[in-house]
Amino acid sequence: MEEQVSEKRSRKRTPVKARRATLCVLSAHPLVATEFQRFISPLRLRSVGRRLNIRYAAEAQSVSIPVASLYIIDSHSFGPATESLVAGIRHRYPKRHVIVLVEAMTTVDCFPLLRLGVKGLVTYRDAASHLANATRSVLDGGIWVPRDLMSRFLESGQKTPTAEVPATARKRLTRREQEVLECLLRNLSNKEIAESLHISESTVKFHVSNVISRFGVRRRADLLLHFLPEPSRVH
Repeated sequence: MEEQVSEKRSRKRTPVKARRATLCVLSAHPLVATEFQRFISPLRLRSVGRRLNIRYAAEAQSVSIPVASLYIIDSHSFGPATESLVAGIRHRYPKRHVIVLVEAMTTVDCFPLLRLGVKGLVTYRDAASHLANATRSVLDGGIWVPRDLMSRFLESGQKTPTAEVPATARKRLTRREQEVLECLLRNLSNKEIAESLHISESTVKFHVSNVISRFGVRRRADLLLHFLPEPSRVH
């Protein structure tokens, strides 16, 4: 089984947040959508399925999408318009989550989706075994992405300008926590942060835990995704 960036969850209990969630599967093929819904049926989510027939970016930006807690997108149905569809959803419903089904975990296909804020990536081959767990994890505040892909994505982020931390975000943090956050956004390890700030690694771990908690995320990868620049700002 491919290792995922995801917290371990109990298979016997669906989190409260997931039980109250609404799911929307977006596909051009009703049978495919039904199959995806079957894969996640153990979660007993309320579904507001939507069949879409779009192939061009302009269509994806203007199409009507129902409000849901989480969207599962069949990328094969929409081809090059997938990114525009994701961007449209993220623009209209920035607090909602998106999982995309992809043919393969390639950097060309997946990096743009991650930069748009997609929290879950699942291949069609693994959908039957992984889609329910990915849905549960994302609804519970985590991400579901192969660990090696996420590592490469974060490394690629070092070659792009890091988004400046907004003043409103800085107000949540102490001076030391701000310094630690800036190091985290440079993807430094705890040891590197300790050396940079001349503090112990145990102190770094304490501050990292506080920073992650203050932004309502569960791990460093979520924090990095939160602050990465939008595609239009990356040169």
